[in-house]
Amino acid sequence: MQTHEQEFRQAQQFLKEHDQFLVVSHVQPDGDAVSSTLVVGWLLSCLGKKYVMVNEGPIPKRMDILENSEDIVDLSRQPLDETFDHIICVDCADFKRTGKTSLLFSERACILNIDHHPTNNGFGTFNLIVEKAAATAEILFDLITFMGIKLNLAAATALYTGLLTDTGGFRYSNTSPKVMETASKLLEYGVDGPGLSELFLEQMTFPQLKLLTRALNGLQMSGDGKISWVTVDDEDLSATGAIHEDMEGIVNYPRNIQGVEVGLLFKVIDETAVKVSMRSAGKVDVARVAQHFGGGGHVRAAGARLEGKLDDVIRRVIEQVKAEL
Repeated sequence: MQTHEQEFRQAQQFLKEHDQFLVVSHVQPDGDAVSSTLVVGWLLSCLGKKYVMVNEGPIPKRMDILENSEDIVDLSRQPLDETFDHIICVDCADFKRTGKTSLLFSERACILNIDHHPTNNGFGTFNLIVEKAAATAEILFDLITFMGIKLNLAAATALYTGLLTDTGGFRYSNTSPKVMETASKLLEYGVDGPGLSELFLEQMTFPQLKLLTRALNGLQMSGDGKISWVTVDDEDLSATGAIHEDMEGIVNYPRNIQGVEVGLLFKVIDETAVKVSMRSAGKVDVARVAQHFGGGGHVRAAGARLEGKLDDVIRRVIEQVKAEL
């Protein structure tokens, strides 16, 4: 925290100086994005501020367990006709990741950008970016500590959820001693660690299992066995009854094959665009691969949207990964 003391002070000042805020996270939010949104909302309520929490679309159903998750407005179902001057963006690697929530930003909007992605370009008026943090939730824990505010169980549970999901259950390389120390402190508030692990890391819906089976049936490998990939399209989703959030974690299966350095999941958006999720065993910086295509992320986990037909997109991405190898 010491190396970012000025950024923490700026964030604290921003939160205290203004009275009404819009809190947003990235499109298709994951555990860290939802948790961070809720924690910022809780923090603002502690400060006596007014706020609205918004996402471009729905949050994953499993996040319903987190207190006040129902207060996050889904713009696809509940459009808002007002704009906001003071914005807090959490877990957004770049401005594009805010999606349609940016339509709610006024022309004079002042943005506090809180994030942990190394590819974040500092799009905020104020930027609290800690690349070494495992999750945005970790940064928020430090900010709350810095501000001298005591957590309650609901906020601690949300923070723990962000840490848990972004570290893969404390298994990924971003699981630092500080992460474990933070998790330990959160458990002291009564957080149900085993219960959250079961819900977010172990349980699968039946449609999710069917989608995984269908995707793995089409698994492919590069000739040298170092790159493996699967594809998913709308036909796969409709055939299995799965929804978008059911794709969470599928990309890890090709990555987990012995000898594979990079696992990929290609999700067909339409006939002209494909979203690719990337996971690395460590030798390849997939954030750099993603940036090549206008995306971003972390060294071991990144993603991008590419224009083009599926076969062409697969070819281009595989070529770039091979260049990194």
